[in-house]
Amino acid sequence: MSASDRPAPPRTPRTRRSLVIRRLDHVGDAVGLAFLESPETNGDAVLARIREYLGDKLKLIKAEVSHDEITVEVESRGWTEEAARLVAAARDLYAKGVKRGALSMYRDALDLDPFNAEATLQLGLTLVEQHKFAEAFAVLKRTRELGVQGVELLNALGRCAAALGRAAAGIAYYEEALKIEPRNFVTRRALSALGHKSTPPAKESGAVRRGPD
Repeated sequence: MSASDRPAPPRTPRTRRSLVIRRLDHVGDAVGLAFLESPETNGDAVLARIREYLGDKLKLIKAEVSHDEITVEVESRGWTEEAARLVAAARDLYAKGVKRGALSMYRDALDLDPFNAEATLQLGLTLVEQHKFAEAFAVLKRTRELGVQGVELLNALGRCAAALGRAAAGIAYYEEALKIEPRNFVTRRALSALGHKSTPPAKESGAVRRGPD
């Protein structure tokens, strides 16, 4: 069989996603400066900052800049099924206490599929447990950009921000978490540790509503 007769190797599938980059997550860094630029007069500089932040694995297709958010459409090559299998294996390792192995598998999963939100979340939370706050903060911000929400993520972001000396951002994350779960004890304790007094949760009424006679 000649070289021309051999079947071509399978192409890595391409996937497109929209990410939302938030101003709060990038105060003081290069991406944060993009919010201070004017897209009309300095659009090339804005796009350059966004491309640098996204890295080599994500190709920028378009970007829409507003005061508090930058919504970008990006494209990446990825193997979603293989990445999902690695994430499942990593969760199993973590449950068995093999955290270093789980951490490595989460990284491998993201190499295969940069859009795997579960891998980014679990990698970030594991890094927080290991007090690797700078790396965890970067990973968790990407997790939020992929659309993940919830108190667990916001509390982890708050903890990272506080540990990195960004108390104001930490307070903002914790206050967002309280909007979702006003009675969350972990969040309230973290706010108290930062010297911030949170608004007490509304008390549930003890009155018994009577039905019609």
